[in-house]
Amino acid sequence: MSVSDYLAARKADVERALEDLVPENDAWPSSLHRAIRHSLFAGGKRLRPILAVAAAETLGGDVAAILPAACGLEMIHTYSLIHDDLPALDDDELRRGVPTCHVVFGEAIAILAGDALLTHGLGVLARHPPAERYGAAKLAVLDAVVDAIGTTGMIGGQVADLEAEEVAHPSRDLVMSIHESKTGRLIRAALATGGLLSFASRNELAALDAYGRAVGLAFQIKDDLLDVEAEEGTLGKASHKDAAAGKATFPEVIGLEASRAMLARTLEEAIAAAAALQGGGGHLPDLARYVGERAS
Repeated sequence: MSVSDYLAARKADVERALEDLVPENDAWPSSLHRAIRHSLFAGGKRLRPILAVAAAETLGGDVAAILPAACGLEMIHTYSLIHDDLPALDDDELRRGVPTCHVVFGEAIAILAGDALLTHGLGVLARHPPAERYGAAKLAVLDAVVDAIGTTGMIGGQVADLEAEEVAHPSRDLVMSIHESKTGRLIRAALATGGLLSFASRNELAALDAYGRAVGLAFQIKDDLLDVEAEEGTLGKASHKDAAAGKATFPEVIGLEASRAMLARTLEEAIAAAAALQGGGGHLPDLARYVGERAS
C-alpha cells in the first residue's frame, strides 16, 4: 500500500471513530458542540492519531482497541489549534481552509470549545481501551500526554514562541527549543501512546521516541519552509505570516538552504530510528518521508 493510500485509509478510520466520540451539533449546549465540530471536522492531516496507530501496527498491537485513544490525541491537538488561532496569540482567521473557530463563533465560545476538547480528549485517553489489561498502560499514556502538553511541553513552547517575538536575534538553539516543545512533544506522545498500549519493550519505546523526536522536528521545519514558500490556497491558512509577526523560525535564523538541509538530515534520523523496530518500522519510514514532502 502506498503512503497516500495508507494515509487516506487511516484518516477515514480516525474520522469515523471521532464521529462516535464527539456529541452531535444539536446536543446541549449546541453552540459549544457546533464550535467543537466546526474545528474538529474541518479537515487536517490527522497525523498524530495516524502515528499512534502506525506505531501500534508495527508492534502488533490491537489497532481497533487503540484507535479511540488515538482520537483523544486529535482532540487535544485541535484544542491547541483553536487557542493558537485566537487574537491574543496568533490572531489567525483561516485554519484548514475554513474560518477559524473564534471568527465563526466568537472568542468566548472558541476558548470554551478548546477547553472542552482538551477535557474530552484526556477523558477518552483515560477510558480507552476499556479492557482491564490496559489499566497500567493507560496511566502511562496519560502521564506521557500530560507531560507533553503542559508547562514544560506544548504550553511552555507556546509561551517561548510568544516571548521570542521580542528577541532581536534568536539563536538556533532557541528555535530548536520552541519547536521541540510546541510541536514535537505531542508528536512524541502520539508514538508513545501507540507503543504503550501495544505493551512495547523499553527498547521499542526508546526507538519510537527517537523517531518521534525527529519527525516532530522535521514537521516544524517543513512548516517553517511552507510558510515562506507556499501560497495560502495550498496551505489552508495564511502564508508568509511568521516573518511579519517576528516569529523565531529556522528560515529566519539559519536561512532557507540550511533549513532544507536540516530537514533532510532529521528525516534520515527518523527513518533510521524506525528501522530499529520489528519489520523495519512498518509504515513509519514512509510517514516520515511524507512529513518532509507534504505541500500543506
